[in-house]
Amino acid sequence: MLRDWDWLNAVGGDLPFMAGDAIATALRTLGDGSERLLIAHEGAALRAMFLLVARGKFQWQTFQPSQLPLGAWVADGQVPLADIAHSLLRNALDSCLVLSVTQIDPRVAPRVADTPERLQIDYIQTGWIDIQGSFDAYWEQRGKNLRQNMRKQRAKLFADGVKLTMQVLRDHADMAPAVARYGSLESAGWKAQAGTAVGPDNAQGRYYRELLEHASLRGEAVVYQYLFDDRVVAMNLCLARKGTLIVLKTAYNESIQSFSPAFLLRESELQALHKEGAIKRLEYFGRLMEWHTRWTANKRTLYHLTLYRWPFLKKLAQARRRQTAARVAALSAKGVITTTTEPG
Repeated sequence: MLRDWDWLNAVGGDLPFMAGDAIATALRTLGDGSERLLIAHEGAALRAMFLLVARGKFQWQTFQPSQLPLGAWVADGQVPLADIAHSLLRNALDSCLVLSVTQIDPRVAPRVADTPERLQIDYIQTGWIDIQGSFDAYWEQRGKNLRQNMRKQRAKLFADGVKLTMQVLRDHADMAPAVARYGSLESAGWKAQAGTAVGPDNAQGRYYRELLEHASLRGEAVVYQYLFDDRVVAMNLCLARKGTLIVLKTAYNESIQSFSPAFLLRESELQALHKEGAIKRLEYFGRLMEWHTRWTANKRTLYHLTLYRWPFLKKLAQARRRQTAARVAALSAKGVITTTTEPG
């Protein structure tokens, strides 16, 4: 089964976090055992595999823990995603009225026109950096404030006698200690107060450790860490495959107020990537933030796809969404609130 999943991933998006062992790790550490695997064939040809979870009695969606950048499905690209999802809804999920495929990358499955039974909703914008030419040429295209700020920070650290070092870890034996150090950085910051920090004994800590350990056996795990003298002050947990580096997680020492360890790491990282030449694209997959735009102007929109068994269900869902939007607008007028875009 994992071999079939890996084959579909390879001919589809070929994303390292969607590898069979990566998804198995996500199920083992982040799932609850209720997930269901659906397999789509066209005649004798294997076309797609979907991991689904129930959302209530009559609604299903792709397995989507927050640590997974995209919904858990793979396909060979020969049949449009919307057609496969519609077939699953009609033929494989007898009691399902609504099927949502979450967090879709348009590079893997381009958007198509909506229909009375099909709805696509923007999820988030995400950014990427094309690694081409020289770092100096790339750096000249960045904003003056960023370039000056990085130069001043490095000059100040040099004047203070602080040794700056970037380390790149790829070996299997390095992954567990690296994730533990990463967890220490997060646990000392705001994510600890929010209860979302990576920890050695929590589910997401186990997920990232096992994910990177498995990937390291294929030469696809990369951990960048930045040191002030002998102290790790910033880290990026990454996966690399076929010229693309995907940044899964970033953490830095939040007690350092006078400098930007994560930015210093990113600058050194990009210098190395331009020099080495093996990586041609750096992907974030997370929500595009203001700080991303200092490093790149590239962006695209990830989206949700929802299929309804009958058109009137889509109309009901849209009416409910309008009512929710009106309530959110009313609350926003009274104070700042945080919202997220949900499928369905």
